[in-house]
Amino acid sequence: MAGGKKETPRQRMIGMMYLVLTALLALNVSRSVLEKFVFINSTLEKTVVEGQTKNNETLASIEKQVEDSGNRPKDVAVMKKAQDIRKKTGEVLSQLETYKDEIIKATGGRDEDGNFNDVANEEKVANLLLKGKDPKADEMKELLNNYSVYLSEASGLKFSPLALDAKDNPVFAKNENQNKKDFKTVTFAQTPMSAALAQISQFAAQVVNNETAALTKLATDVGAADLKFDDIKVMVRPESKVVAAGAKYKAEMFIAASSSAVTPTMKKDGNDIKVENGMGIVEFTASPGKYDKEGLAKKTYKGEITITKPGGGDTTYVAEVEYFVAKPVIQIQSASVQALYLGCGNELQVNVPALGTSYNPNFSITGGKHYKGKNRGEVTIVPNAKEVRMTVSSGGNRIGTEKFKVKPVPKPTAELFNRGKPVNQKVGEKISNMRSLKIQAVAEEGFSTLLPKDARYRVTKWTITLARGPRAVGSPMNASNQEVNLTNLMRNAKPGDRLSIEVKTVKRRNFRNDTENTAVTNKFITIPLN
Repeated sequence: MAGGKKETPRQRMIGMMYLVLTALLALNVSRSVLEKFVFINSTLEKTVVEGQTKNNETLASIEKQVEDSGNRPKDVAVMKKAQDIRKKTGEVLSQLETYKDEIIKATGGRDEDGNFNDVANEEKVANLLLKGKDPKADEMKELLNNYSVYLSEASGLKFSPLALDAKDNPVFAKNENQNKKDFKTVTFAQTPMSAALAQISQFAAQVVNNETAALTKLATDVGAADLKFDDIKVMVRPESKVVAAGAKYKAEMFIAASSSAVTPTMKKDGNDIKVENGMGIVEFTASPGKYDKEGLAKKTYKGEITITKPGGGDTTYVAEVEYFVAKPVIQIQSASVQALYLGCGNELQVNVPALGTSYNPNFSITGGKHYKGKNRGEVTIVPNAKEVRMTVSSGGNRIGTEKFKVKPVPKPTAELFNRGKPVNQKVGEKISNMRSLKIQAVAEEGFSTLLPKDARYRVTKWTITLARGPRAVGSPMNASNQEVNLTNLMRNAKPGDRLSIEVKTVKRRNFRNDTENTAVTNKFITIPLN
């Protein structure tokens, strides 16, 4: 961007798209999100085409103004600079398209419907852009930064380099994990094909945006930027036509011609909006709508501009502005995201990346209770039905609903130990070694790994009987502790006898430290004695 200049709406949009790309690339995203990169790439490509059309019109305006002014040598020199800039920009954009074509070809091209065959491929992107004696990404960096130098010299404005190493990029400069990386690594390492295309299209959009600033400056030098009240239209420049439900829609509403004698008033859907330097500031929170198969909901609003002419009398210009609301993608981070456990504290991290810093979630649960965590997006769900539905909202707008199946808590298994070692139930134990016995209720491994706070068990009541043939030898020993002394019981034991254990009561302590009764998978256990 040009140094020392106020950013245009297009510049702010390009900057916002860059931050979105950077943030998404830092996530482990699903294929559905990778497909959204294809959409972002398409949107950026359209932005580039629209920018080139505008810049062609600016160049034509410069040429006409020079001709109308009699082809004065000073104006002709300015026109020649503008023509050279358009030519140079075309060469840079053509080379960027070549890089994208090479990526598409390397990753399998397109199918018969024109869709990319392998949007997730990272390896071939890396092979093309990062590896070899002269990596394409280094070539790209030189191309982009040389263009910024050229544009600064040709226009008289100051343009910063476009391809930055991490230490020079404000996004990464303070990140100790990133700021030592060079341009090619921080931009394209571990980058899927669809994101690489979007990133290169982002550079192309910045190139066109900077060219716009340069040509606008040159147009001012020959007077081509002067506006006349010969064609007045309502214009709206949104930062993006696509906005996620719950995120803010921002745009500038203005008239195509202006005059120091005119002070316009502006409205959005009948309500006054703030006007700064002749520009109306349109800002509102986008609400969800009826989404199509692409996840987009088409919406409109009414813009009005009223001007009072110097001689008196008001004139109002009206436009219907179209925009699209994108259905946000809900990302849930949890080891047990596919199914929750009944009556347990299932901890989830619920994110909606598209909402960025405006994300302030609320949750509504059917089929259970929930508790919000300390950090944004944290929620604990305690199911009490076979299925749980979680509805996510942000800023009063419903984002979407996620469904979860609910599994019963698996029964623990009773395990016996003699002197710290597991009892050999198959071969048996020597009578002389059986002086004590310890019992533990052990949770299923998968359950204890996922929900350790809910997998705490204790045997509170069990009996040990010395048996010989079909009869008991003496009275059964009742125990309430997990470890018992067998000395008295084993005095009457003979080889061939057995200990018969019955597990009667087991308690489970949950994440709230409440206890409940449960059962074990092996209520009866036999230990042969020899």
